[in-house]
Amino acid sequence: MYEFLLVFHSWLRYLVIILAAIVLIKAWQGFMQKKSWDESVEKFSLFFTISLDIQLLIGLLLYGIFSPLTKLAFEDFGGAMKDSMLRYWAVEHITIMLIAIIIAHVGRIKIKKASEDIKKFKAAAVYFTIAVILIIVGIPWPFYSNGRGLF
Repeated sequence: MYEFLLVFHSWLRYLVIILAAIVLIKAWQGFMQKKSWDESVEKFSLFFTISLDIQLLIGLLLYGIFSPLTKLAFEDFGGAMKDSMLRYWAVEHITIMLIAIIIAHVGRIKIKKASEDIKKFKAAAVYFTIAVILIIVGIPWPFYSNGRGLF
């Protein structure tokens, strides 16, 4: 089960990145060009946050139940904090991603509460940009010392 969830979690990041790119382009274009908020922007922002929620669910299953790395880290948490790889998986990755998901959801709430289209686009642009930057920083890219393969 661990291998399946890990591969699914790893591949799903690309869907998240694609949706993030689409929603950021639409949000910034709408904000800069003062466009009308339409159904496509709404759907892409919703799909983006849903994809984050699915990633979170899978990540929490990996983190709390299936990952041998987090099990190892929890056996000696003090020792794990001295090991950069264990610290990354036990603390840094999950913390960065949780903050990113919270910020994305705050953005969705701001979008729903905004009465004007320009305010919706501004909320989407600002909050989703911050969330995406955090996501990119938090992804274990292969060139990181704690990274995994691209797939």
